[in-house]
Amino acid sequence: MSTELDLVIRNADVVTASDRFSCDIGVRDGRIAVLGHGLPRGAREMDASGLLALPGGVDGHCHLDQPMPDGMRMADDFFTGTRAAICGGTTTVIPFAAQEKGGSLKAAVADYHRRAEGRAVADYGFHLIVADPTPDVLKHELPELIRQGYTSFKVYMTYDDLKLSDREMLDVLDVAKQNNALVMVHAENADCISWLTEKLVGEGRISPRFHGLSRPAAVEREATHRAITFAELVDVPILIVHVSGKEAIEQIRWAQSRGLQILAETCPQYLYLTAEDMGLQGDDGYEGAKCVCSPPPRDPENQAAVWRALAGGVFSVFSSDHAPFNYDDPEGKKLGGQAQPFDHIPNGVPGIETRLPLLFDGVARGKLSLHQFVELTSYRPARLYGLYPRKGTIAVGADADITLWDPERRVRITNDALHHAVDYTPYEGIEVTGWPVHCFSRGEMLVENGKYREPAPGRGQFLPAGAPSLV
Repeated sequence: MSTELDLVIRNADVVTASDRFSCDIGVRDGRIAVLGHGLPRGAREMDASGLLALPGGVDGHCHLDQPMPDGMRMADDFFTGTRAAICGGTTTVIPFAAQEKGGSLKAAVADYHRRAEGRAVADYGFHLIVADPTPDVLKHELPELIRQGYTSFKVYMTYDDLKLSDREMLDVLDVAKQNNALVMVHAENADCISWLTEKLVGEGRISPRFHGLSRPAAVEREATHRAITFAELVDVPILIVHVSGKEAIEQIRWAQSRGLQILAETCPQYLYLTAEDMGLQGDDGYEGAKCVCSPPPRDPENQAAVWRALAGGVFSVFSSDHAPFNYDDPEGKKLGGQAQPFDHIPNGVPGIETRLPLLFDGVARGKLSLHQFVELTSYRPARLYGLYPRKGTIAVGADADITLWDPERRVRITNDALHHAVDYTPYEGIEVTGWPVHCFSRGEMLVENGKYREPAPGRGQFLPAGAPSLV
């Protein structure tokens, strides 16, 4: 092993989840070799004066090139999706290997590896989606995959092709408990949504704005409480994902106050979008399809509640839930080339590149501390998903995943400047303060002065996960 440093980042103002200090960062063989002052000259030098040195982001909830029903296709594959992630300061992504009902979970993982290999620019792990917990899956496939490094999996309480019954939820939670894995829960009441949707469609109320009326806060609140009850019965931690507002937050805070290990995640759409972005009252246009996601965006009061819960420690993770469907696309939001009733619009919004700048703007506005920003976007997801201490911090021995941020830089978000393959961003025109200007992944500079350096597709490495750490 060479003793020469491959990279030295000088005058770094390092911020982790718990500390802030000034030093030089020495990198060798893709890892942080030394933190100190007056380090010997490296093969490459970078002066970080005036910038913040933060750990590369870990996006613990995103969807890339996920198999879709016939006629639908995600816009981002592992190349374009990880390229966008890197340009937004995220150096590790964890998308989902999704089981189909009637299909094998192991086959879904093998297929997902084929989709990722030779394409990913950033390092990546896999969550699983368990859609069909057959006896073979529960007794053999799932425990074996956990041992192989797939230690987190998602279950759905809604969507006909994904949802589990209450009994199936309990069975999956029990496997997680026996095998030290973490279950992520999409908490919305499927029967309530189906009933409301049938009423709305029957009345001819089918434009995008009615998506929100079909999924009111009550259906998220009820399902969140039910998921908490299941976790209490089985005595196992769970993570409630993409929490949209105050009613679900109240359930989670109640559970946490009782000592239950209930974790929570939220996303940029619940801080920056509202129900009005899906269409104003009386507006039956289709542009609102760009903001259709589930749970849906709510109102400014709920936005404020999410910000408060982020600052108050209710949430452990801030993820993008990047779901990249093109708007003007017969395989995207305009299925078959035309506007669709709200219940047929592919759900989800893009956000893998804008996740970090949107939350960092909250730091600039005094809503969060820098340490909270790092904890929510890098440190805690790395710990929860078994990637720490390789990812999630700046420390000797960690991967040299480092982003240098200009905390004063003001940027107006426009889709033309983003690097995903989606034809829109729901955050068009929003101005943020703070932007990542240089990004290193395992010591390799992938973004310099805000410009993507065209690293070779396939340089990203698959990361088997260790056991989840809840603290």
